[in-house]
Amino acid sequence: MTMLTRRTALALGLALLLPALAGAADKPADKPAYFPPAGEWARKTPAELGMDPAALAAAVQYAQTHETERALDFSDQDKTFGKRLGSMPTRRAHTNGVVIYKGYVVAEFGDTQFVDPTYSVAKSMLSTVAGVAVRDGRIGPLDEPVARRVNDGGYASARNAQVTWKQHLQQETEWEGSLWGKNADFVGKEEFGAGERKPRALAAPGTHYEYNDVRINRFALSLLRVFDKPVPEVFQEQVMAPIGASNTWKWVPYTNSYVELNGKLAPSVSGGTRWGGGMWINSWDMARFGYLWLRGGQWNGRAVLPAAYVKEALAPSANGPDYGYLWWLNTKGKNLPGLPANAYAALGAGSNTIVVSPDHDLVVVWRWHAGNPAEFTKRVIAAIR
Repeated sequence: MTMLTRRTALALGLALLLPALAGAADKPADKPAYFPPAGEWARKTPAELGMDPAALAAAVQYAQTHETERALDFSDQDKTFGKRLGSMPTRRAHTNGVVIYKGYVVAEFGDTQFVDPTYSVAKSMLSTVAGVAVRDGRIGPLDEPVARRVNDGGYASARNAQVTWKQHLQQETEWEGSLWGKNADFVGKEEFGAGERKPRALAAPGTHYEYNDVRINRFALSLLRVFDKPVPEVFQEQVMAPIGASNTWKWVPYTNSYVELNGKLAPSVSGGTRWGGGMWINSWDMARFGYLWLRGGQWNGRAVLPAAYVKEALAPSANGPDYGYLWWLNTKGKNLPGLPANAYAALGAGSNTIVVSPDHDLVVVWRWHAGNPAEFTKRVIAAIR
């Protein structure tokens, strides 16, 4: 190549490159994610974030007009779930919710400060406590049998000795036994209400999925053992305090779910409110919890959860109905119809729900509603221009 040709090629290359460099210089750098401080959460109008205000208002109106038929005074509790083991409030709030888009509050409706049972959303919170245990080395590999670290008789049988932490997280333990007066087979209308089941032969641990609160409660007790302190204390110190949650939530044990710990009685909590008790919380604290997961377990520079654990938790199990580590997934598009495949949710009876859509930088809390939570979230997404 002659000197003239080289100069010509260099000049042409610079001519093509300079506009691109100029464009990159003009493009603003991505701003760091906003994290709400304790006691407040910044708001932005839908228009400020490029949303259609009318479409968002229509989405909220849809949510407000689709309230659950669950009794306001919880008088349907025993018929639905069976004999109680713990207390219940005297009433619940009406449907309410919060929409967090790009980290900011863009909508809220109803009494979002009302502290109510959130039922099985507590399972996703137990998954979070397990993530803290992994972070701190209190749990080793999740495929490790629980019996290697927990020696209280709950895993003494040949069957139960096979149960791993991962199987608990994916509800595939097939753990056999009773806890707090409830048997894991769910047989009997008085004890289990509309949730009673027909007897069946147990499968090998890790080969069969079953949504089972007795086994989840066994998991919660095992977490108490590895932390050597009640799970609510861990949740407060390691999760809720770092994310700036309020002090109004409470994780209520059953009247009989106490164990001896360091010479004192300590409460072991449940993974729901099927038999009373459970996590009682307001919508704002639920939104913070969902936002922690949206941000991959990180909060304003602090690793509340290991990023690798969050990734694993949101991968489907082998036998579950598109289920992760106590989170409902949407990889098959069935659990949250119309939402992206990577959307996921914490789902509680009632219905009380947290839906997270990473593709849209979105967290939607909707409580005491009828129908699939995706219906509200789809309408919110339709408002994003």
